[in-house]
Amino acid sequence: MKNLLKEFRREMRLAAEAINMAAERIDENIEKAIELIYNCRGKTVVTGMGKTGIIGRKISATLASTGSTSIFLHAAEGIHGDLGILNKEDVVLAISYSGNTQELISLIPYFKFLKLPIIAITGNRDSQLAKNADVVLNSEVPQGYEPFGLIPTVSTAVSLAIGDALAVALIKKRNFQIEDFARFHPGGTIGKKLLLTVGDLMHSGKANPVVNSQVVMKKVIPYMTSMGLGCTSVVDDEDILIGIITDGDLRRLMSREGEILNLPAEEAMTAKPKFSRENTLAVEALNLMEDFKITMIPVVDSNLKPVGMLHMHDLIRAGVVG
Repeated sequence: MKNLLKEFRREMRLAAEAINMAAERIDENIEKAIELIYNCRGKTVVTGMGKTGIIGRKISATLASTGSTSIFLHAAEGIHGDLGILNKEDVVLAISYSGNTQELISLIPYFKFLKLPIIAITGNRDSQLAKNADVVLNSEVPQGYEPFGLIPTVSTAVSLAIGDALAVALIKKRNFQIEDFARFHPGGTIGKKLLLTVGDLMHSGKANPVVNSQVVMKKVIPYMTSMGLGCTSVVDDEDILIGIITDGDLRRLMSREGEILNLPAEEAMTAKPKFSRENTLAVEALNLMEDFKITMIPVVDSNLKPVGMLHMHDLIRAGVVG
């Protein structure tokens, strides 16, 4: 078992070393690559074969999710009819460690016919791909870094690191913000955290529990039960929020001596509760709940009148928590 652990760690360290060496080798060519993609009026067409193609597919997905229109073109599919996806405003990002992958090389004449700029990620600067590329990003890996010198492990890690670093550099150049990223991920947790507001999730209208401060508890308790949220906002005679009653407040009330059912709501409530606004991001409301260890929060308008109630369960159901 120790030998396996040793081999595992060795492989990870080799990949890290190779990525560091590649980072040192990268020169001003990277700036040319960044400018080509940044100024592209069409799309960045990432192409490759085999395991390198899988890496290319991931790089294309990362570019597309960070503001650079991109698609993946499988090199073998390209020579069998998929070249129709190309147009004269595209940029090609071709990935091949050997730089001589036949299917990929077969596409070069068509790229040249359309006068498409070619960015190559390759470990062989003397290859056909490198010689025909406008920009070459060197992904060379020292001999002995991969099993039998044949199985792409470290070399694919280096190619992926170059592609990811290229995408991050473009993020910086575009001044791409996390809000922009969220727009490309509306169904994901990130998108939900950055796009959903309290108003999107709160219980409003007849589903919003509110009682006057003078309503007695024997009426408040059944009302809270019927609303199903385990809480209610408490307002004064001008309908302004002054407190909240939760299940926790009810338990504390039950521990008191004497008649409690005829007490007014204001004597059972937690005064001056934390509250939120409709246009507040749901994730900000979540942070407020977590900071003060509460699971529900009234939502008020500009006059501090309750317009809704937000429960932690609403945030969980919406995918904001996670």
